[in-house]
Amino acid sequence: MIKRHFFLAAAAVLLGLMVVAVILRIAFAGDEKAGGRGGPGGAGGRAQAVSQAVVTPREFTDEIRVLGVARGRRSVNITSSTSELITRVLFSDGQRVAAGTPLVELQAREEDADIIEARSRVGQAQREYDRYRELAERGVAPRVTAENAETALEAAQAGLAAAQARRGDRLIRAPFAGVLGLSTVTAGTLISPGAVITTLDDISVVRVDFPVPERYLAVLRSGVPIVATADAFGGETFAGRIALIDTRVNEQTRAATARAEIPNPGGRIRPGMMMRVAVRQGVRQSLAVPEAAVQYEGDSAYVFRIAPGERGLTAQRIGVDAGSVENGFVEILSGLNAGDRVVATGLNRIQPGSPVRVAGAPPAARAGAAR
Repeated sequence: MIKRHFFLAAAAVLLGLMVVAVILRIAFAGDEKAGGRGGPGGAGGRAQAVSQAVVTPREFTDEIRVLGVARGRRSVNITSSTSELITRVLFSDGQRVAAGTPLVELQAREEDADIIEARSRVGQAQREYDRYRELAERGVAPRVTAENAETALEAAQAGLAAAQARRGDRLIRAPFAGVLGLSTVTAGTLISPGAVITTLDDISVVRVDFPVPERYLAVLRSGVPIVATADAFGGETFAGRIALIDTRVNEQTRAATARAEIPNPGGRIRPGMMMRVAVRQGVRQSLAVPEAAVQYEGDSAYVFRIAPGERGLTAQRIGVDAGSVENGFVEILSGLNAGDRVVATGLNRIQPGSPVRVAGAPPAARAGAAR
């Protein structure tokens, strides 16, 4: 009897547990359905807060961007034409010199001796000419003798001038005004022909040679403005103009060399610097959006346009034809109209058709946009 009552009690407990399980399952199922209707992933999910950008016209510049190398307006290596010892160095490294400034004096003992000898010959010829001219005027000597003496005097004077010119070659001078470079020569250095004593550069204006594709030759000419930058100066720009375009096109590269001149006050641009040159061809007006609003997939680009939906604003994926990128904005050639609103930030959490709300906009403005 006791065993029978035990089985009845156990069956009652088991039945009660089953009823409780069914009730809990129904309750959890209702919560899941409610979450599905109101969750962020559902069709009527919670709107994602985004910032917007309005498609507006902006100015874009047509530019040709190329690389070039800076050179001085005039540059030369100071060398000697003979093998000789340096007796005096008359400059310091980095010195700014005028045209004709003495730089180096070479040993000139033979030249000095030649000048002394030439002067003595001039003196002797001058005395003989004076004596024969006086005798010819008095009628004592024939006039032809005086003329011969005059010829001898002129020859002696020419010899002196030649000796002085050879002596002058022993003093190396700056051929033009500019800035001297570094040098390793000192007094007592034996210099040979072609060996570089120092460098001289006129960098008040620098020249930048750069290649121009032949398809642009019809629109480029002397006087067209350019803008150049150098890695050494960050984003600082240097303005100049095209001075000359070469008359020949390279057969391999199909490009002609253009030369631009850039004023260089203070000598900040150094010869040999790599310059990034932008040649401006004109300015145009085009629709634009911020760079952050444009997404790319391979060769295609798209944006999310903010448009009214049944229950508010939604993000519509729109393919666009992107053009130039300038000053943080992307040129839109097609796909959008002026005044369209696009998602500017928060794109990584947006899916096509997702509900969105513009951060910072009052509820009344959002409701009006939805209607």
